[in-house]
Amino acid sequence: MTKAIRTLLVANRGEIAVRVMRTAKAMGIRTVAVYSQADANALHVASADEAYPIGPAPARESYLRIDAILDAARKSGADAIHPGYGFLSENAAFAEACEKAGIVFVGPPASAIRAMGSKSAAKALMEKAGVPLVPGYHGEDQDAGLLAREAERIGFPVLIKASAGGGGKGMKVVRSAAEFPDALASAQREAKSAFGDDRVLVEKYLTTPRHIEVQVFADSHGNAVYLHERDCSIQRRHQKVVEEAPAPGMTPERRAAMGKAAVDAAKAVGYVGAGTVEFIAESENFYFMEMNTRLQVEHPVTESITGQDLVEWQIKVAQGEKLPLAQADIPLHGHAIEVRLYAEDPARDFLPQVGRLDHLVLPFHLNGTRVDTGVRAGDTVSIHYDPMIAKIIVSGADRTEAVRRLDAALAATEVVGLATNRVFLKAIATHPAFAAAELDTNFIARHQDLLLPPPEPVDDTVLALAALFVLKEEARQSAEAVDAADPWSPWGLAPGWRLNRDAHVDLTFADRDRRIAVRAHFRPSGFILSLPGGDMSVEGDAEADGTLRARLDGVALSARVIRTAAHLTVFVRGGEYGLEFIDPRLASQAATGTAGRLVAPMPGTIIRIAVEEGQEVAEGAALVVVEAMKMEHTVAAPRDGKVKTLKFAVGDLVDEGAELLVLEDA
Repeated sequence: MTKAIRTLLVANRGEIAVRVMRTAKAMGIRTVAVYSQADANALHVASADEAYPIGPAPARESYLRIDAILDAARKSGADAIHPGYGFLSENAAFAEACEKAGIVFVGPPASAIRAMGSKSAAKALMEKAGVPLVPGYHGEDQDAGLLAREAERIGFPVLIKASAGGGGKGMKVVRSAAEFPDALASAQREAKSAFGDDRVLVEKYLTTPRHIEVQVFADSHGNAVYLHERDCSIQRRHQKVVEEAPAPGMTPERRAAMGKAAVDAAKAVGYVGAGTVEFIAESENFYFMEMNTRLQVEHPVTESITGQDLVEWQIKVAQGEKLPLAQADIPLHGHAIEVRLYAEDPARDFLPQVGRLDHLVLPFHLNGTRVDTGVRAGDTVSIHYDPMIAKIIVSGADRTEAVRRLDAALAATEVVGLATNRVFLKAIATHPAFAAAELDTNFIARHQDLLLPPPEPVDDTVLALAALFVLKEEARQSAEAVDAADPWSPWGLAPGWRLNRDAHVDLTFADRDRRIAVRAHFRPSGFILSLPGGDMSVEGDAEADGTLRARLDGVALSARVIRTAAHLTVFVRGGEYGLEFIDPRLASQAATGTAGRLVAPMPGTIIRIAVEEGQEVAEGAALVVVEAMKMEHTVAAPRDGKVKTLKFAVGDLVDEGAELLVLEDA
């Protein structure tokens, strides 16, 4: 029996909420959003037909509150709830509460979530089905001593994983017995914070595996299919960075074998809806890892190669309909790649960034490119949620074309206001090993030198564009400041005319610690710039959005320069470069003077203080743990010393740069 869904509440936020609403609207379904106080003006709220507040910014007080979400569903008249991914998407109690309230849960039955939600139980099911498992401990007994002994039995290195989690949260690689207690405690805290469940399992850590996952779908009529596989081997801190479909090098025979194993797993728990069965593979072998009982972040690459809308499939299955296609009818065309654009600073060990997106350009307009995002220019990335800005998905007739389009899409992406991983992603996209599909989970570590090179000084092209932008900006300001009563006054003109003086102006820029003087000689059609590498003829026009149509020594070039206060970001030829413009009319800025201080690396909550005042510590010892964006960041002692003063207590909120403690010589 089918039941038409007329109003769908999306119990999530950000890009996944926007993405689910897009399909729902296309199906003629009314959409309802929920939002925390921090998201009152978010894009997903603006995208919905109605939106309801559900609590303060912390997820545990809003997006993880089942009662608040069901109350919003009742008030809005929603007859179905889509959980998205993360938050409550794999919470069996939430699925049961929806059913009890007479609301359709767009996801699998609570029993299936419960069976697969526990990685330990899922592995037991797969073991019965004859699928090989990685050696490990998957038991319910969570005694710390037992877990440590199991790690010793398995043999280091081992991987601690949140039993109820995913996305790298609550996951720690442990290489020795000495590291195990702290790593276990940290994994349990992250698991509790992210999933409300601190149970973990321990497995042998394979050193060069590929991560390959299979998209499965099942309906309530007993049908189940797989929609091919995705390769998610390029990861950092166990979080997927690049996902693509199909997996490079996959043979039809292996695809069929992994697909069958995945479908068997779904059938074993009476699965209904969308799910993903994850495997790790080495050489010709593959091992079951876990099943995610929800839509995956990376589902767009599957949509691209199959031409199917997986959210539409979810809604149809939730309405009681049969799967839209049988196994033999599911197409596989071309190749697709997805990357996740994050607000994080690769130069600071990928520290998540918070703050305002002053400027944001995403490559919606390029052929073969799809962008899923939950933010706009002017929005704020907060400390409370995942710092992902957008997913950029490209497709092509084959992998070569998809890789080329990925490079172009990242070159056309611009973000100012927050550091991002854009350049890092572009380095992956253009790396020869990526082009050759030499993939495994150590890809980033193996190629780190090329993917994360030290910063290089800006070249004359960047300086010329920055100078041209400043000169054009000052000319515009001069024109606006002309005395209306004397519009022909030479003092208000921009060409640089000065009585009895050379027509030039001196500009000063700072490239990190380097001061660079640029002299601009005015000419009728532009400027001659005296740059570190010699003189350069420069002319061009600047548009209001920072676009420059420049000609440098006769070479036409398009670029964009975005100014925020004294900082200039130059986007040219796919790269981005930061410069400070030293304006002599402005007071010099004070030095930050943070050297030697033990400060918070980012805004967050103090969740652990590992030392006491007066305690002597050794270099590298953990001092304070700050939690932000569901991740823990440990502040360690930079040298041997004694803790003189602690500035905060557990539970305190701290701003980025806040001094956490004073360390003195022992």
